[in-house]
Amino acid sequence: MRKYCLLLLVILFVQVLGAVEPPKKEIRGVWLTTVYGLDWPHKPATTEAGRKAQQHGLCDILDRLQDANFNTVFLQVRMRGDVIYRSAFEPASKVLSGKYGQMPGYDPLAFAIEECHKRGMECHAWFVTFPVGTDKSVKEQGKLSVVKRHPKLCKQYKGEWFLDPGVPETTDYLLSLVKELVMGYDIDGIHFDYIRYPEQAKNFPDKALYTKYGKKMSLEDWRRENINKMVYRIYDWVKSVKPYVQVSSSPLGKYNRIERVPNAGWTAYESVFQDPKMWMLQGKQDMIVPMMYYLHDNFFPFVDNWVSNCNGRLVVPGLGAYRMLKEEADWTVNDITDQIDYSRYYGGAGCAFFRCGNVLDNTKGLYDELKNNYYKYPAQLPPLTWLNDSIPVSPEEIRVEHVGNELKLFWQKPEEEKQELTYTVYYSLSDSIDISSAKNILMTGIRDTVLYLPVDTAVERGYSFSVSASTRYHIESEPSGETYYYLSKFPK
Repeated sequence: MRKYCLLLLVILFVQVLGAVEPPKKEIRGVWLTTVYGLDWPHKPATTEAGRKAQQHGLCDILDRLQDANFNTVFLQVRMRGDVIYRSAFEPASKVLSGKYGQMPGYDPLAFAIEECHKRGMECHAWFVTFPVGTDKSVKEQGKLSVVKRHPKLCKQYKGEWFLDPGVPETTDYLLSLVKELVMGYDIDGIHFDYIRYPEQAKNFPDKALYTKYGKKMSLEDWRRENINKMVYRIYDWVKSVKPYVQVSSSPLGKYNRIERVPNAGWTAYESVFQDPKMWMLQGKQDMIVPMMYYLHDNFFPFVDNWVSNCNGRLVVPGLGAYRMLKEEADWTVNDITDQIDYSRYYGGAGCAFFRCGNVLDNTKGLYDELKNNYYKYPAQLPPLTWLNDSIPVSPEEIRVEHVGNELKLFWQKPEEEKQELTYTVYYSLSDSIDISSAKNILMTGIRDTVLYLPVDTAVERGYSFSVSASTRYHIESEPSGETYYYLSKFPK
């Protein structure tokens, strides 16, 4: 209770004194949903014009996210046994071209990664794990369906097909999909959704497997261990080939029933046999993004529960932007911003929003509130120190040229630095830069060594610039020396 009173005081101070400066480092994410084309693509591409329209639609989404200083996109790449990338194992989704198994004339995942990186954002491959479709979709996929290709791995339950976590070969199959994603694409992370048993799983048809493999465990513990083993094996493989690729998941929003909320209802541990606390304690997750689509006492205590069990890994509460719709729960904008405030002050590493469309539609003014206040300045991504804490070499000073209505800022990658780097450019309108302040970040996540800054050439003004380098583990170098540039219509 004391913590909630403190939060209320923080919110009151923000309202009285004006918005406090946002953090310099935090994750600002969205789940960009492709199933049914909910967020993108809105129309299948069957012609060259359709392909260009599809690509333009994604670029428009990413432009608006960049304008509001988002830095992480969880892009849904596998839906229900269908995918939006070139796979040797599963068919292309029909949302792309109108037909399962047919690509739209380009590789949507490769395109999305490139466009995210151009805008200083990370692209994490959002992967729906066990559900593989309804009878209708399985029939429509035909011989391409995993149900047809690997019937031993699949179970039907309550009108839907699932990969069965209790079949040992299920992990082999899922790992084959992970391998082609990680090795074939420059993804920044792989993000597992529905990494659990189905709703109301009491009667899930796995009794024969339990009898064969359960040994002396309870059914509940055996089911949790099936998922644990899969999580550990996939994590270890990813780290063996590309250790900078982050492995994360979106469990249910409530980990387990806690003393402060004894009637928590549906929980990850008890209801669907997820044990993300154990995943973190074993060091087999880099980030947990729980789906915390609840209010008040069903939200705040569970943030505390996640943070206290995170073992130093990132906890990024998933916020239900869709719950602001009148047909859902009719939440207010303040319901969402209170959750951002709480997460910031009590150990969260940022927030993610479900879904992207509910943010960009500016439902009840949420997009404006984020862009103008909560995400007013860019934010760097939190460092992944448990993976690698090596500090990169600092770049040399920025050079500046006046080109038309822009300043061209350019620098060089340090010759002795062999790692892949991104860059953060700091600036100030005075002769010194406070690099601890988010408001002095011009742009971060830059993958090039040049940046163009539009300027008002009618105004004479001095600028100070500095640049730092960061590894793919988000470990930042010391900043370069500062460069002062005076913009004038007249030679000085």
